[in-house]
Amino acid sequence: MRLRALLENDALGLRLLGGEDELDRTVRGVMTTDLKDPSRYLSGGELVLTGLAWRTDPADAEPFVRILASAGVAALAAGEAELGDIPDDLVEACLRHRLPLFAVNESVAFATITEHVVRQVSGERAGDLAAVVDRHRRLMTSGPAGGGPEVVLDLLGSDLDLRAWVLSPTGRQIAGAGEPLEAGLAATLAGEHLAATRTGRRGPHRLSVAGTAYSLFPIRNAGRGAAPAARDVRETVLSDWLLAVEADAGEWPAARLDLLQGVTQLIAVERDRRDAARTVRRRLAQEVLELVQTGAAPAEIAARLRVAAPVLLPGLGTAPHWQVVVARVEWDQEAGQAPVESGPVAQSLLEEVLVDPAAVGAESADRIAVAHSGDEAIALVPLATGPLPESEDEGPAPALGLHADVLLASVRAPLSAGLDGDGRLTLGVSAAVHSAEGLRGALEEARHARRVAAARPGRVCAAGHHELASHVLLLPFVPDDVRRAFTARLLDPLRDYDRRHRAELIPTLEAFLDCDGSWTRCATRLHLHVNTLRYRVGRIEQLTGRDLSRLEDKLDFFLALRMS
Repeated sequence: MRLRALLENDALGLRLLGGEDELDRTVRGVMTTDLKDPSRYLSGGELVLTGLAWRTDPADAEPFVRILASAGVAALAAGEAELGDIPDDLVEACLRHRLPLFAVNESVAFATITEHVVRQVSGERAGDLAAVVDRHRRLMTSGPAGGGPEVVLDLLGSDLDLRAWVLSPTGRQIAGAGEPLEAGLAATLAGEHLAATRTGRRGPHRLSVAGTAYSLFPIRNAGRGAAPAARDVRETVLSDWLLAVEADAGEWPAARLDLLQGVTQLIAVERDRRDAARTVRRRLAQEVLELVQTGAAPAEIAARLRVAAPVLLPGLGTAPHWQVVVARVEWDQEAGQAPVESGPVAQSLLEEVLVDPAAVGAESADRIAVAHSGDEAIALVPLATGPLPESEDEGPAPALGLHADVLLASVRAPLSAGLDGDGRLTLGVSAAVHSAEGLRGALEEARHARRVAAARPGRVCAAGHHELASHVLLLPFVPDDVRRAFTARLLDPLRDYDRRHRAELIPTLEAFLDCDGSWTRCATRLHLHVNTLRYRVGRIEQLTGRDLSRLEDKLDFFLALRMS
């Protein structure tokens, strides 16, 4: 803003004492001081407010004004409340150094002037930044010359003093200016954003974490078909990014909110560019998947893998080990609700889960090829480098690659918020294979593991190939009513007895089976005398009509405990 605008505002009570020729100077800030030497706090362009407490005799005026002029301040405004009229020595010093001087009426508080200047300067900066954002958006639309979202986030920090980060729906930081967000905080913000989005509330969503305010702006992925307003929120909630700003946007003027909306549109352009870069990998995964599922010859699949390897592992040769991950997103269907096409949702979400270096390792991050078939998303994950063997005869694959429990460890909380009580994400992971012949088995193994995960409680579940023991593999296919009846018949008498007598028969049964029916080892584990253990086991047999010395009865109890 210009000095002239301050003088023309009657509410500020300013009277010009000198410097009429300098009224077109630009004010970039405001500072109140009564120090004799405030130079270390000045950066140029300020309106300096002073109550003149620094002045003890006329000789003090000259060095004080010289310091202000050397620092490049815009003007000096002296209050009349302390000394009445402004001293002539100060007026003369300002004239010598061509520093505009204002007198501030004693009825006007410095805070009034400060608030006015800050509000005007902030608004002008926001306008300048909006122009920069618009120019940057045009650059990014025409090519990569814009520099990515980090450039605009840096501008938000430098011009508006706003710290901001771009986060994925799992809480992974995609871009940011300055210090990165702590992982737990990022996951919390992502979870709050997903939960608020599922309610249908419009952004920005505001919350406070540990006394710090944050505002969360959705970043709509405009490159995916229908306009966001026309799409079911379940189709977008688990894939759209968000902009987290360390501020409370509740009191922001419309101009600043519009500016942040412009920033989100700019970042959406970058999101579309990154999605386009994944197109080749998605197509390769789709081709390999179709060959595997249609029973193509291993030689044909191997040839396709050799084409895929340079794309997935640029500069690192052919991948001798591959792993398959299968994911599915399912929504509870209510009457009158339109069905949601879950395949693309699962594909986008699986790509996000697998791109996290914490889950897959820095070398494998963003080298994942994900396709979708029906409601399933299927990922083909390269694990290492080197020549691709022609057959499995060269030896088994080493124990390497992705682990189901690690994949979802950091994303379970935010994704559960996005699923919001009516959706589930289940995921299965195969063992590593190192030839085309092994891919079909790996795909089926990953699918079976996903079914095991689907049989577990919880909104976000995963299972790995190591969990596919025979009894675990069979349990997901037992109908729910059969499972409930079976476990109730065997275990309800024991649970009722434990509730009435606190006899701990269920824990005793679990320990006895875990110790393979060894009386000594089980008694030691439970810190019981063997006779006490024999009494409890006898009570279990009496209540259930079973004999724990028989293998069939032991197996029934084992399965009932696993299904309960």
